[in-house]
Amino acid sequence: MAGSSFNYSGKLYMIPTTLGNSNPLEVLPAHLIKIIEETDEYIVENEKTARRAIKKLVPEKPQQSLKIHLLNKFTEAADLPTFLNSCKEGKNIGLMSEAGCPGVADPGAEIVKLAHQENIQVVPLVGPSSILLALMGSGMNGQGFCFHGYLPIDKKERKHELKALERISAEKKQAQIFIETPYRNNKLLEDMQQSLHPGTRLCIACDLTLETEYILTRTIQEWSQTKVDLHKRPTIFILQKDF
Repeated sequence: MAGSSFNYSGKLYMIPTTLGNSNPLEVLPAHLIKIIEETDEYIVENEKTARRAIKKLVPEKPQQSLKIHLLNKFTEAADLPTFLNSCKEGKNIGLMSEAGCPGVADPGAEIVKLAHQENIQVVPLVGPSSILLALMGSGMNGQGFCFHGYLPIDKKERKHELKALERISAEKKQAQIFIETPYRNNKLLEDMQQSLHPGTRLCIACDLTLETEYILTRTIQEWSQTKVDLHKRPTIFILQKDF
């Protein structure tokens, strides 16, 4: 097929990580071990947690052999193209998220964009996505959904956005997925209880893949009668209005 070949033999591997402090081989495929054994260069959000994740999967891999590029809010955009130089020299590079799947709700998408522009092969690998795991366990529309990331911090704006998402959900029969900074989870739940229709369904999915995993879908009215503490627990929220 025309245009299907790549300019370079080096690949960009999108390497998933765990969603918390769990045994990696309980949630990650075993073939990741071989890829990490053979890959010495990584693009990561946080060097300390990335090194820890690599050590958990391949304890015998020498840490001093690793070349790490940091990709976070402090990274200069002009530096990004240099991160892929090794792929142009025939070497593989691993892209790792802080938690879960790189490129999804993650700054790694910018590196993937550059890789496509340079015609470098991108290889996404199987791993836990908190967004998809929450949707799978929610009982909501898995054929029509939208992920919005973070809602506005301002309370008035956040309530306005929640009502807008509820309206879109009803009009499009679409599940609306969003997240919050963990220490503001309880406040967000309070805002939903105050702003949304009592019959709107809400799924709360937190600590996914961990021993404390909690996934429950109830109406807003039922949530007002349910006690749950989400403080500092990584959580996915999904709402759907069916009427």
